[in-house]
Amino acid sequence: QVQLVESGGGLVQPGGSLRLSCAASGTIFSIYAMGWYRQAPGKQRELVAAISSSGTTNYTDSVKGRFTISRDNAQNTMYLQMNNLKPEDTAVYYCNADGVSKTSNAHGTSWYFTDFNSWGQGTQVTVSS
Repeated sequence: QVQLVESGGGLVQPGGSLRLSCAASGTIFSIYAMGWYRQAPGKQRELVAAISSSGTTNYTDSVKGRFTISRDNAQNTMYLQMNNLKPEDTAVYYCNADGVSKTSNAHGTSWYFTDFNSWGQGTQVTVSS
């Protein structure tokens, strides 16, 4: 199993900055794409930014030029640097990862590779004066 844990959320004034982290752990063999999503009260969850294993990134239009997504493949960790935050950025932010899990039988003589798609528990970001 693969677990994702977000950290770094909080309360910040408009124009301020926050840096979110997402640490993946467990039976990881390889992680392909990773992404940050957010969900504001009464709204659907939306993709904020995504990054491939090779570092290709894409952003939703509303955060372009303000947010930067990055990842450390050696540490299985992803980051979201958020600058010039606006009240409309207020939401619970979730990380998501796509990849392959590696497990073994009880004797360690056979290995099994299975696809996974995991979500973190979410971290609250509130932008308010």
